[in-house]
Amino acid sequence: MPDGYIRWYRESAATSTFAEQAELFEAYGLGLVHPARGAAVVLDVEGDDVLMDPEELGRLLGLRIASITMNWWFSADIDVVDQYAYQPLGCEIQTLWLDGLTTEQADTVEAAVVAAATALPVPTRAVIIDREGVSDPEDWDAPVLYDGEELPIFPDRLLACDPLAGRLLKSSPELRGEEAGNGMTSLSPYRRL
Repeated sequence: MPDGYIRWYRESAATSTFAEQAELFEAYGLGLVHPARGAAVVLDVEGDDVLMDPEELGRLLGLRIASITMNWWFSADIDVVDQYAYQPLGCEIQTLWLDGLTTEQADTVEAAVVAAATALPVPTRAVIIDREGVSDPEDWDAPVLYDGEELPIFPDRLLACDPLAGRLLKSSPELRGEEAGNGMTSLSPYRRL
């Protein structure tokens, strides 16, 4: 079973909104620049740290030519790994891994992603919040990107725009939906009291 994660599917914009995302994340205490090293940290294919100027990282992400794995920082020794990928269907996917974080830190990451998804001008298709890792992140690609009918095990919470939100509510009566802002619906399983 995988670790907990948040997977954010967002339309590709004509210009990158990475700088705006970094600013919004910073307001939640998640910095792009490592507090002691003074640079953004990108992970190479072997998992080693590569220091990079934040503007250069933003430029590379804006080129949309390759997937990039990077870190967001709570402190010099507490990070969130973010895998940033592009799909040929014009969608950006970020998977933020929650392993090793406290409940409060995971709450902060969730709040930052939800705030970005509802505040940034680029439309979000879906945000999968699977704190326990009950499904693989890639299992959500079919329903989110390709209108696939088969759904993975439902996570803790999911934000989605129509038609995906409507399709999920129709096919899963155990879900409840609430308006989340920016045209999205927050879906979660009913919990028995």
